[in-house]
Amino acid sequence: MSFARHIEQTDPPRPARETLPTMYDLPSEDPEEPGLPDEFHDFQPELLRMTFQPPAYPLEQVFSASDMNLYYDVRHPNRYKRPDWFGVVGVSKLYEGRDLRLSYVIWQEGVNPFVVVELLSPDTEAEDLGRTEQKDNQPPTKWQVYEQILRIPYYVVFSRYTERLQVFRLQGGHYQELDLSEPKVWMPEIALGLGLWQGEFAGINRLWLRWYDRKGNWVSTEAEQERQRAEQERRRAERLAQQLRALGIDPDDDPQSDQF
Repeated sequence: MSFARHIEQTDPPRPARETLPTMYDLPSEDPEEPGLPDEFHDFQPELLRMTFQPPAYPLEQVFSASDMNLYYDVRHPNRYKRPDWFGVVGVSKLYEGRDLRLSYVIWQEGVNPFVVVELLSPDTEAEDLGRTEQKDNQPPTKWQVYEQILRIPYYVVFSRYTERLQVFRLQGGHYQELDLSEPKVWMPEIALGLGLWQGEFAGINRLWLRWYDRKGNWVSTEAEQERQRAEQERRRAERLAQQLRALGIDPDDDPQSDQF
């Protein structure tokens, strides 16, 4: 079995990193899965999940998932798409309010996703951008499902290789690419925006997709909120110590030490 690309040999040879095949060149054990998701496909959806907090909806009425089967046609119950990440509002965070989902079945849930995000990779770029045609007797393409069957209002595509963000909005029954003056998009229906943020997440500093609020502030993760609370407490204690010193009291003195 040959690799997906021809690697030219040179003398002297180029570094192994440039010439050895990547996960996108190597075949998979499953012939229908020609490669495995990289780390970015794990970390990025997690940041999206953590910061997807539409203010008009209580947290128990917001659901999001990554790499989960999305079943979309009751007439063909085995057909599904598997978005890199999707978000739903107005549906129970738990299935029937009590259990974790194994998949998202449209005809059982009754609520379609509001936004879907695809992270480009070499093997999926053509399909993600709607450049593939439906073959005879084959299921509809990902683009057709999102646009024509589920009618998902916002379809977001991001390439970490080119750092390009593309946003398609459903208008008149078809996706129209938005002209972004900045790498961000505001979604008034949920009072939340999505944009590119330069920062550290999971110990990695790079450009990430992240949700922001109406004031333009990036929505904080729980870990960031904990750090913010700790910093606020430190500053409060520091202000109190300064006030005590101004009164001639040393805040570092142990009052119990005078008893001995």
